[in-house]
Amino acid sequence: MAYSFLTFDVEDGVGLIRLNRPTDGNAIILEMARELLDVATFCDEDSAVRAVILTGNGRMFCAGGDLKVFAAQGEKVSRYLKETTQALHAAISRFNWMDAPVLGAINGTAAGGGFSLALTTDIAIAAESAKFTMAYTKIGLVPDGSSSYFLARLVGLRRAKEMALLNPVLSARQAMEWGLVNQVVADDQVLTFALKIAQQWAKGPTRSFGETKRLILSGATESLESQMERESRAMAAMAGSADGHEGLAAFIAKRSPRFQGK
Repeated sequence: MAYSFLTFDVEDGVGLIRLNRPTDGNAIILEMARELLDVATFCDEDSAVRAVILTGNGRMFCAGGDLKVFAAQGEKVSRYLKETTQALHAAISRFNWMDAPVLGAINGTAAGGGFSLALTTDIAIAAESAKFTMAYTKIGLVPDGSSSYFLARLVGLRRAKEMALLNPVLSARQAMEWGLVNQVVADDQVLTFALKIAQQWAKGPTRSFGETKRLILSGATESLESQMERESRAMAAMAGSADGHEGLAAFIAKRSPRFQGK
């Protein structure tokens, strides 16, 4: 698929999305946000996509919103940001609710909206040189891109407020210690490492992954009883699915399952 501000390829069940404004730090503009929504919808709809990697071209993952473009909007900046965040937030929502798990390959600095985008992935692998910062209040703005939802759930309320109000710059190792990323690898290994995980996912029970993602997401806001009802329904649905039957049969036969993602 051809895009102007990102690239997208699918191979062996893995959809690889690269933010592609490298000379501008892969900063987010309205058109990029719209392309992210389009590619997220494609990944959600196409059963051939069974795992997704989100990364950036160049030395940064994403520097956040493009402040120069924002400033150039003048009196129209409010409308511009409403349209940009609407598309970005719809893309993030789609990535989180779809079946295919999403892996963030954080190849460099993730700041502002880029920091938020990194938080939204299901698993995040960071390059050794990656840096993480919010920086919103530093310029008189506020968090977006779902960071006000995910951050406190990942690091706790105190650290979330520290990140948002003091704007520290965390190294990749600090980000891992705080629970923002799952693992740190050498800069030249981040995509290779991410691909190994994604390729493993692409051979797995895709619907099971999706149901699990949605259960964990809804568990943050549902009551105990309603969440257990969700669990019960999801368990029953998956047990009756093709992959559920295969998983049970493989366990009983003491062999490796051959999942079809159905």
